[in-house]
Amino acid sequence: MDWLFALPLGYLLGSVPFGLLLALAAGKGDIRQVGSGNIGATNVLRTGNKGLAAAVLLLDVGKGFAAVWLVSQWWSEGVALGALGAVVGHCFPVWLRFRGGKGVATTLGVCLALGWPIALVYAAVWLGMLAITRISSLSGMSAAAAVPAAAAALGRVELVPVLVGIALIVLVLHRDNFARLRAGTEPRIGRQG
Repeated sequence: MDWLFALPLGYLLGSVPFGLLLALAAGKGDIRQVGSGNIGATNVLRTGNKGLAAAVLLLDVGKGFAAVWLVSQWWSEGVALGALGAVVGHCFPVWLRFRGGKGVATTLGVCLALGWPIALVYAAVWLGMLAITRISSLSGMSAAAAVPAAAAALGRVELVPVLVGIALIVLVLHRDNFARLRAGTEPRIGRQG
């Protein structure tokens, strides 16, 4: 019965819209009216405030980690569902009519709580792809797609189903990015357009 508590707790923590709250507090307005309209760090970066974007990134990672860690303290059998809840909460927050971010940073947080080797693979793929391509969306999608295989290779087979589910959420939410990648119009970090 752990799922009765783990999933909602993960969802509630994941649904805290740090990107929106920090942008409003910094006088940047409603971040949903900027760029992609998402509440994540990449879109906050489009305001031109790197410090604010970094803070959103850290808080989104932190809430993913906190959700899984708290669930592990109370309902240890429900950690995978706590992880799923955190990512779903970030991507589909009830407070914002179910329109949130794309889950990349929050996924890093849940991976960190599920096991640092999994998080290391996630971060290495994310940062490696970003260094090579300078395309944030491609980096995030690649990292999310890599971690189910990483978990299996590391002997954490019990985590593979939830990590596949999270990867699918991240990939589906990047469907517009897929179209722009195919068209060659996906923006790169540090460049206009």
